[in-house]
Amino acid sequence: MSSAPKAPAGHFNVLYFASASSFTGKEHEALPAPMPLGKLFAELEARHPGLKAKILDSCLVTVNLDYVDMPADPSEEGDVIQEADEVAIIPPVSSG
Repeated sequence: MSSAPKAPAGHFNVLYFASASSFTGKEHEALPAPMPLGKLFAELEARHPGLKAKILDSCLVTVNLDYVDMPADPSEEGDVIQEADEVAIIPPVSSG
């Protein structure tokens, strides 16, 4: 995976790994900042219908390399993702 370019002004980068990258057809994309963490999954689902059930419901999320807990209730906004932050969507990995 190549490194993502710096997000444009007023945006943050979302990095997609493994099946998240396959599902979206992207390794990364920029989203407008600031964005409450609790709204991230809804925004990603709007851009990539079906992503929530296939990937997001069981993935790990990092913000600037720190794992974060997604709000259990979508109405809870939680922490705010800021301009120039880097968010990673990390699906579960199975080994055989």
